[in-house]
Order: sequence, then C-alpha cells, then structure tokens
Amino acid sequence: MIETVPSKLSPDFADIRKVEVTQLLKQLIVPILNNDIVSLGMVRNLRIVDDYVYLRLYVGSHQLELKEQVIATLSNFNWCKKTYVELCTIPKVRTTLAVSSGKGGVGKSTVAVNLAAALSLTGAKVGLLDADVYGPNVPQMLGLGHSDIQVIETINGQRFIPLEAHGIKVMSVGLLAEPDHPLAWRGPVLHKIITQFIHQVEWGELDYLLIDLPPGTGDAQITIVQESPICGVILVTTPQQVAIADVRRSVHMFRQVGVPVLGIVENMSYLLTEDGKDSQFIFGKGGGQQLAIELQAPLLGEIPIHACICEGGDRGLPVTLSDRNFLASQVFTKIANALVIALHK
Repeated sequence: MIETVPSKLSPDFADIRKVEVTQLLKQLIVPILNNDIVSLGMVRNLRIVDDYVYLRLYVGSHQLELKEQVIATLSNFNWCKKTYVELCTIPKVRTTLAVSSGKGGVGKSTVAVNLAAALSLTGAKVGLLDADVYGPNVPQMLGLGHSDIQVIETINGQRFIPLEAHGIKVMSVGLLAEPDHPLAWRGPVLHKIITQFIHQVEWGELDYLLIDLPPGTGDAQITIVQESPICGVILVTTPQQVAIADVRRSVHMFRQVGVPVLGIVENMSYLLTEDGKDSQFIFGKGGGQQLAIELQAPLLGEIPIHACICEGGDRGLPVTLSDRNFLASQVFTKIANALVIALHK
C-alpha cells in the first residue's frame, strides 16, 4: 500500500495528495493513443476532500471501462476511503475532436467541413457539430440551408435528431435562429444551449465527431471544452503573425484543461493561380510551421487560396467531395489520413 498522510487535511496536505493522485493516474495508459489519461486531458476537475477523491473522466464510447480502472488504481492509497468518478461521454461516439482558431475569418469552418468530408471518404462514420455561435455557417457549406430540427422523446428525455448531408451527420446552433438574424444569446442561456447540443443529440454510432468551435477564448469556447470529451484539438491559422499570436492564446486555454493539440492546419497559405502552376504568398510565409515548432505539434497541411474552395462552400458541396484530384482536396485527404494514423483507427 502507498504511505498515508494525516486524515484531517490542511491545504498543503490536500495539494500533496492531489499531486500523488495525479502521478498515480499517469500510470494508466490508453493503448490506442499510447499516452496516459492525464496527459490526454481525460481527467478533469480533480479534487481531494478529506479522505475522498472526486474527479471527472472524459472518455469515448469505447473507453467506459476506464472508470473502474481509475477506482481500482486509487484504491492503492490506504487513506482513500472512496473515489467518486463522474463519467462524461457522448453516447456511441468513439472520438471527439475540436477544430479551433484564435480569431475569426481564417477559414476554420471551411477546414472543419472539408476535414469531415475527407474522414468520411476513409469509410468512417462522421458527425459535425457546428458550435460556432458567432458564425454558424456549416449548414450552408453542406447544402442544408435553414432546415428544421426534429426532436424525439427517448427513455433519457428529449433528443435532437441530426441532419445528414453527403453522408455526414450535422447539427448546428445556427438552425435555432431565424434566417439572417443574429444569435443574441448571453450568459446562462448560451451555456444551456451549448450544453444541450453536446449532450442531447442522438448521433447514433460515430467514429469521429468534429466540433467546430467559436473563434477565440470566451465563455462559449470554455463551456464546450469543459463539457465535451474532446481528445484533441486541430488548430487552424493563416500564415501572418497576427493570426499566430491569437492561436497562442487559444493554446493556453486548451492546456489549462489538458486537451492536447493534435496538429496545425495553415489555411490560405498561398494564392494558387487558375492553372495551378504558380503561387503567391500574399499573407506571408512560414507562420504555421513556426507555430508547429513552438507547440511541438505536426503541421498537418497547408491549404491554398483558390476560388474552387470558396465556391464549394457557397453551393453546399465541399471541394474535397466535388473534385478529389484538386490540390486542396488532396491536402485535406492527407490531413484526414494523418489523424487516422495518429489515433490508430
């Protein structure tokens, strides 16, 4: 058994125990991801109260057995009377990924839509949650327009039924607003709506759920990150230094909750001419690579600027699906394959 400390805890003893608990939990390795549950951001809200341990465990639908492993592992402490583990998961969803950017206008939603399409082309079952309350453009980019959301009654209460486009299951906060009207939500209402969209959507069996986050690091972003079993984030940036600086702020938010950065996508890397034979670096060069080196995360891909990408989003057919031989489509396919390999699916 592991050595005990006095049962009536001072703040110093509580901190010591918290460190000991964290170190022991780091011995629990997730085989598929080849990393420990603490480093993967699965353990959150860890608290030590007297001789009791409280924590939240964020897992995919195939990792539910980790709860019992955590309880069994912490029973090695002879001071620990009981471990309370709140299991946080999205039913039937194996892997939840976030797509994030430090600022708006860098093409985050374009990347999320085309990445979802590229993952679906691998044969995976893919869902896309458009949680960007400031610019929910995913329905238009997938040709859904302003479709009505269906709500059904289940044994667990009311559930939203996601829409489907091009084989991708889709839910968007934009579907709750009138066309051309802003989502003027504040505080508690915003928190409630976002929480409902995370926990009350009947996704069915999914291999990947991508969450298109709002840009920045405000209440909406923090709520989504704290409420979701996100196993990693893909950061979207453009080459210029202003965008890179904003991404660094987002990284700090993810690190606070232990969500790892899976990689960097540099969008608008260069202007591709119509014949595809020449390129101009109109927003600078090398920003994505610089950020990748700083974060020690891979640069997953560099997406060019081309009219086809914009046109695909406007008409609801992502370029990754409409022209698989197009350069940008091949880059999105490369990114999807790199994620599949990284997650060992």
